[in-house]
This record gives sequence, C-alpha cells and structure tokens, in this order.
Amino acid sequence: MFRTTIRIDTHGEGEIVNLTPQITQAVTESGVREGLATVFVAGSTAAVTTIEYEPGVLSDLSRALSVIAPADIPYAHDAAWGDGNGRSHVRAAIVGPSLSVPVISGALACGTWQQIVLLELDVRSSRKRTVYVTVVE
Repeated sequence: MFRTTIRIDTHGEGEIVNLTPQITQAVTESGVREGLATVFVAGSTAAVTTIEYEPGVLSDLSRALSVIAPADIPYAHDAAWGDGNGRSHVRAAIVGPSLSVPVISGALACGTWQQIVLLELDVRSSRKRTVYVTVVE
C-alpha cells in the first residue's frame, strides 16, 4: 500500500481543481502496476469527482449544483450554526468525498477526457484542503 497527501489552498465556492497530475504522480511513485487508487478529501464542504476539465462542462456542473442546492433558500444548518454554508454541506454530500480509480499497467484507467477534480463548495473565501491518495495492489 502507498499513501500520500495533497494539500491545496482553495479560493472560494465554485473553484474546481484538477488533481489528475498529482494523482498520476502518486500512482507512479507507488510502483503499483495493477490495483486501485482511492482519492478522499477531508472535510464536509468539499467533494471529489471526475469530469471533462473543460470550461463549458465546469460551468454546467456549477450551475447544476446551484439548482440542486440553491443559495437563496433557508437551510436548517444555517439557522443552527449561523455560518451560511448549509448549501455547501448539501452539495458536498450529493457529490461525495471520495472515488476509486482502477490502476492498469501502472496508469490511472481514466477515459480520454476524464480528469479527477476537487470541488470547493464552501462559501468561505479560502480553505486549506487535504486530499489523501491511497494506492493498493
């Protein structure tokens, strides 16, 4: 088993960070030829997924999340805690904090245009995010 940590400073709600280069590097460093790479973001207001890292699709994803959990409705979390990020928690829970990608012949088995991304969903202006990558045979 191989594990590494990626630390990312994000700059606010809606930022989408391409993690593919760092995860590809982790797979290479692991030496695993056939196995599984798991990516997990710590925190309840960020998420990890795959997408074509292209401006139009990224915009579409942001718009879809704003429809699913809009900013202009009341959230019980906001009433309880007063931090205004109820929608951030809901969006993160829907997308999820982790994913697993097969490693085949020493490489991530992603599709041609498929990239692994971190979604910053918190309403705060910046966050320090920790992403764990575990590669196993």
